[in-house]
Amino acid sequence: MGIKKYTAYTPSRRNMTGSDFSEITKKTPEKSLVESVKKNAGRNNQGKITVRHHGGGNRRKYRLVDFRRIKDGIPAKVIGIEYDPNRTANIALICYADGEKSYILAPQGLTDGMTVMNGEKAEIRVGNCLPLSAIPVGTQVHNIELKPGKGGQMVRSAGTSAQLMAKEGKYATLRLPSGEMRMVPLECRATIGVIGNIDHNLINYGKAGRKRHMGIRPTVRGSVMNPNDHPHGGGEGKAPIGRPGPSTPWGKPALGYKTRKKKASDKLIVRRRGAKK
Repeated sequence: MGIKKYTAYTPSRRNMTGSDFSEITKKTPEKSLVESVKKNAGRNNQGKITVRHHGGGNRRKYRLVDFRRIKDGIPAKVIGIEYDPNRTANIALICYADGEKSYILAPQGLTDGMTVMNGEKAEIRVGNCLPLSAIPVGTQVHNIELKPGKGGQMVRSAGTSAQLMAKEGKYATLRLPSGEMRMVPLECRATIGVIGNIDHNLINYGKAGRKRHMGIRPTVRGSVMNPNDHPHGGGEGKAPIGRPGPSTPWGKPALGYKTRKKKASDKLIVRRRGAKK
């Protein structure tokens, strides 16, 4: 999709850009595939804020996207490409030959009237979902499973794709958008192609209010708070941090403090993101 610029009739409009939604062909969602979402503004059952910067925003419905793609051997026709407020990618409404409707992530190049299919016998074509064992090496894929049958968990954002680098034994090696090389079981499914809406990261919001509509509240610096709210707070005027290094609101070191625990799946990562070649 292209980028739309606005006439600068206010200062915030001067640098604001938006999507022109040229890929979108269907305006309203399918009623049977929509659910209500309850907001909690980052509060838990005690009413305490456990996640900062959450709250407010436009009311939106959740679209039930099929990440599993387990309806094998039945062709499905693309009815339309829709906007989804819950994710950066667009979604495609498909209708299977038996009449069942479903949403999938819309890859680049998928248009109305095209046919998609799931399963081992599907063609290597944009929008088709196959096990990694049936996909040729070098193919660009997205919506990748980590556990067979659980549904796609990796590479689901707009404009992203992973490349199938190798197949060895029980595992396929993938290069992820971050640069990480990771092994995934060959029975896991992935969808062919690159996710559409590739210009998404070029959009400039232009003003704070536009982020508020998305349910994101402001960030406040710790140094302007009181001592009971933040370790950096208090003091006359512009006070220094006053401790060995910057801290989080909970008193942990804010820079370089390791919080990752060792996981069993660490052995499946061949090369970490940002690693020197």
